[in-house]
Amino acid sequence: MRSALQDLMIEARLLQRGNPGAAVQLCRKILQSEPRCFDALLLLGSCCYQLGQLNDALGAMQQALTVRPEDPVCIQTCGSLLIEAGRFADAVALFDRALAQRPRATPFLFNRGLALAMLGRTEEALADYDAAIALRPDFLDAMLARGNLLRQAGRFNQAMDSFDKVIECDPRNAVAYHARGLLLAEMNRTDEALRQIEKVLELNPGHAGALLDRARLLRKTGCHSEALDAVGAALARDGHSPGGWNVRGTILMDLGRPAEALAAYSRAISLDPSHADALLNRGLLQWTNWRRYDEAVADLERAVALAPEQTIARGELLHIRMYGAHWQNFAREKQILDQGVRAGKLVVRPFAYQALSDSPADLAACARTFARLYPPAPMAAFSAGRASSKIRVGYLSADFRDHATSYLMAGLYERHDRAAFEIVAIDNGHDDKSPIRKRLENAFDHFIDIAGLSDRDAAMRIRAEEIDILVNLNGYFGNHRMGVFARRPAPLQVNYLGFPATLGASYIDYLIADRVVIPENEQPFYQEKIVYLPDCYQANDDARMRPGGVASREVCALPDGAFVFCNFNQSYKLVPDTFFAWMRILQQVPDSVMWLVNDLPAFRANLRNAAAEYGIGPDRLVFAGREPVERHLARLPQADLMLDNLPYNAHTTASDALWMGVPLLTCRGTSFPGRVAASLLIAAGMADMIAETPEAFEQQAVALALDKNRLARLRARLAANRQSCALFNTDRFRRHIEAAFREMQARRLRGQTPASFDVALPSAAPA
Repeated sequence: MRSALQDLMIEARLLQRGNPGAAVQLCRKILQSEPRCFDALLLLGSCCYQLGQLNDALGAMQQALTVRPEDPVCIQTCGSLLIEAGRFADAVALFDRALAQRPRATPFLFNRGLALAMLGRTEEALADYDAAIALRPDFLDAMLARGNLLRQAGRFNQAMDSFDKVIECDPRNAVAYHARGLLLAEMNRTDEALRQIEKVLELNPGHAGALLDRARLLRKTGCHSEALDAVGAALARDGHSPGGWNVRGTILMDLGRPAEALAAYSRAISLDPSHADALLNRGLLQWTNWRRYDEAVADLERAVALAPEQTIARGELLHIRMYGAHWQNFAREKQILDQGVRAGKLVVRPFAYQALSDSPADLAACARTFARLYPPAPMAAFSAGRASSKIRVGYLSADFRDHATSYLMAGLYERHDRAAFEIVAIDNGHDDKSPIRKRLENAFDHFIDIAGLSDRDAAMRIRAEEIDILVNLNGYFGNHRMGVFARRPAPLQVNYLGFPATLGASYIDYLIADRVVIPENEQPFYQEKIVYLPDCYQANDDARMRPGGVASREVCALPDGAFVFCNFNQSYKLVPDTFFAWMRILQQVPDSVMWLVNDLPAFRANLRNAAAEYGIGPDRLVFAGREPVERHLARLPQADLMLDNLPYNAHTTASDALWMGVPLLTCRGTSFPGRVAASLLIAAGMADMIAETPEAFEQQAVALALDKNRLARLRARLAANRQSCALFNTDRFRRHIEAAFREMQARRLRGQTPASFDVALPSAAPA
């Protein structure tokens, strides 16, 4: 006959499925009379786990172990609960004892491996997985765990082998295809990863995680509309996924729908206030689209606090703070980024890092790390050459509009020798209806829009044009298309003008520079081969406007009689050392002011506070607003002397000043971005305006400001040089860059690999 205790256990087991809470109460009643009833303890643990009461479940299982220490089910369950509770060392100790008695127990080996992996004891975990698989060759969970651990350790090929073995054993294993797809995505083999995720969805059409991963991968390939549909399908399955809303926001940003993107990011954060990625993305959106400085900084500060090792958040935060001259802990934050860059971590975008680092080695390391996001994905091999004798040059840019690059390059586009060259614009931007846009449209032989195309489709479109030389005018600046260049749509690919550093990518063949910005001994810091132009590497348009009606000092809010130092660079280029040098100069030049362009309240307030530390009153910092290019050029002559930045010089703003007759004083830097002004000044015949040390820079600035006659002679020489110097001779520059293109093409047609070379000095052709 059954005992009363047996009857109660039967009743408790019946209650477990439909009413686990009642089963718990019944188990506790049994244990009051029989505290060591193993079955009741086991059932109590199971019911507590069903109810989400992890600690109670673990306590019951541990008590059950005291009754039957060698029971395999109890050991396995208790170990799994310890792992779930984060008590990995305790789990390892439990399985150690169990395996001492049963060394061939594959579940124990597997679970100890899981616990060891969580403790970071990778090799021991792998040994347990391998032992379990050796005992049970069809142990798919162990194979998957092994592959995931190898992937985390960066041992991608071995991880791939594990996933492949799972699929070999079970060709319909969706988990293995999913893991394989994530691994391929991490290896930046995006197209292959997408095929694996498609296989997961074929096997499991409603898999929300795979739908979301498909959206991420489609976005990465530039298929933004398809990506939006995919993330919509994922959110239809799980509308409370913070990750899904974050991905939706990112795709909407790509599609130029910032208000909807903001709503998506905010939805992700409302679902999970600790979602660092969504905070990062919302912060960047607040800044890039609406210049909401305080809101952007607040979001990024939260992202960094939540995830200090977040790949890029720390670099983005410092970059945006620099726009506001927020320099608290500047040196410490820069040091953290330097250390991350040297360790090969993706901690800061190469563009932002140029304003922080003066080391060519560190700038190269940053670019190489970023280039890994855009691995080579070459298309079919090229033919030897087209029948046409003309060299077809494609300029790819997002900035064929009212933008600094357009003002520098317009004259070159117009004057290219059409007997020898065909010039194609590859437009990744938009038509802003500006006069310069209209001028550019007339300057090119063809204008091709790729803004709405995926990287693959854009590369195929460019390939169809049979471009010989594809010039990358963005690099990592702005809305770049490195994913297009990664597919090698042209046989020769060139980094020029938009990004003054290496791109760190094997598929960029040449970088056009000069011997001032890249001395020969620094070539090892460049992935590209260096093409040295004879004068300055920077194009300029000698047909650009020179406004006749110069704005008055009153209109510019500048004090009459004051000596006006100026700097019109973007504020992210301004570092504390440079600003404090300017303040020391102001201290030594009575009745002088510093004229800057910025309309951000934080920038103005922080600079005035910093100036006060040097005894410089707020009225000696004059802030101008942003103006259209014509009005900006018209106000420039009211400045007496432009003072440059380090580590990132004035580039286009330097050419603007020299074009309008404003003397520029620079200090030669130690990297490409910090030597551009020196190159410009030499080409303008003003090499004596290059200081070789920061101390000499300050001394020369003060001396010029205190010697009006010397400054007047300087201005007169600059005005005279403008008519004859190499810097503003567009046709001379055109001949040099065309000679560079000819040599690149000739080397290719001879079957030679790219190599660094110098373009010959100008011939007897008229200058």
